[in-house]
Amino acid sequence: MGKDKLRRFAEIETFANVYQLDQAKPLKGKWAEQHFKNSNPVVLELACGKGEYSVNLARMFPDKNFIGIDYKGNRIWRGAKTGLEEGISNVAFLRIQIDHILDYFAKGEIAEIWITFPDPQPQDKREKKRLTFPAFLNRYKEILADGGSVHLKTDNDGLYAYTCAKVDELGLVCKRKTDALYASEFVDEVLSIKTHYEKIYLKSDKNINYIEFAFA
Repeated sequence: MGKDKLRRFAEIETFANVYQLDQAKPLKGKWAEQHFKNSNPVVLELACGKGEYSVNLARMFPDKNFIGIDYKGNRIWRGAKTGLEEGISNVAFLRIQIDHILDYFAKGEIAEIWITFPDPQPQDKREKKRLTFPAFLNRYKEILADGGSVHLKTDNDGLYAYTCAKVDELGLVCKRKTDALYASEFVDEVLSIKTHYEKIYLKSDKNINYIEFAFA
């Protein structure tokens, strides 16, 4: 492991806006009250990487709380450090495997979920690792409040098509979808937030796919 990664791992141990593994379990059902010290809605960004969406959403919506989730601490270091440096008190980060999300959030605790440019896991044998595989969707359904949406932004056409198919197969409610986000009527200041990876894809003229869906 490189020196920068080691330094970042050491730093996030001291960050008040970062929780790691079992450290966060006592907050289940109590994130708004105990960490954010308010009663505002809690929104998750899954596979958050450097946390660009979490940080930017927190800037835009001070009346909501945001938690970026990723397993790679050297990535979430960037978003967490920005949050601390700018005094953005309504953003936090959680370093866990998303498979275990039910250990950290209670039924109906989450208002909304964003999945931003996750690993598409394109090989058939890795289908169960896709963040819109039915087993993951069942977990999201458990923690989402009634009417809460899941948003997926991806450059991967295969993952987008797979997700659209699962939404249809499972009888979920598709609210919006497009395979050309920036040419669609849906684009706004929220959907225009660009992650590190999205900027790379756009430079290559890659289309950006987007779907918003909810559980019936």
